[in-house]
Amino acid sequence: MGTGFVALPPWAVVLVGLAWFSGLYVTTGLATVLLTRRILPRLGLGRRLDPRPVPRRQLQREWAASASSIVLFGVGLLLPWALLRLGWAGLASDPPAWQVALEIVALFFWNELHFYVNHRLLHTAPLRRFHAVHHRSHVPTPWSTYAFHPVEALMLGSVPVIPMLLHDFSFVALMTLPVLSIVLNNLGHANYEASRESPARGWRAASRRHHLHHACYHGNYGFLLDVFDRMAGSTLPLDAADARIGRSPTDTKDG
Repeated sequence: MGTGFVALPPWAVVLVGLAWFSGLYVTTGLATVLLTRRILPRLGLGRRLDPRPVPRRQLQREWAASASSIVLFGVGLLLPWALLRLGWAGLASDPPAWQVALEIVALFFWNELHFYVNHRLLHTAPLRRFHAVHHRSHVPTPWSTYAFHPVEALMLGSVPVIPMLLHDFSFVALMTLPVLSIVLNNLGHANYEASRESPARGWRAASRRHHLHHACYHGNYGFLLDVFDRMAGSTLPLDAADARIGRSPTDTKDG
């Protein structure tokens, strides 16, 4: 499977990338909407975190920005393809299942670190204007998962490059990375806490943490795990957004 990908011409690599990232975006977005609007509420499991309405113009903006990101991700697939084609990176040949599992775990933790570092950089003065595109969604939605400025899309889309230069991963593990990324992204942007406990704790509170980040702008920069926020002292209190949610409109200018 991996050798077939490497053998593709550049135009085919881009088409595969466009289809792959479009499919991930639409499938996970629809699944999250179905779960949080229909299935989980009917089961009495969980709660909506930010009750403010989401205007249609926000959704239209998110769809447009996400389409731009998908194009960049599709074209950006040429970089790992070129690393493999030029021999600067390689693919594991027929690895055992345990190796693939360990690689997926390693890529998961790398994705957490990569996201945290880049997210903190995007909140610095030189890059803040690019991240403002994403933060125009004060109430997160599943459709804001790819709603990035092109600069942010390029930064976050670079996640597989360093691991590929350091280790010959299995093709399955590398393909799992964007799946993990968008599934966790949907969890963070679902605006729904699927827990009988309120507030949820640990990794189950990922959606609440990212909801607070969108509502407050600063703090809670992590992805699924909060370990880096705790280490850096950037964790937001659970009631950090209460006053803001009570008085701010959804579609205001960025702070």
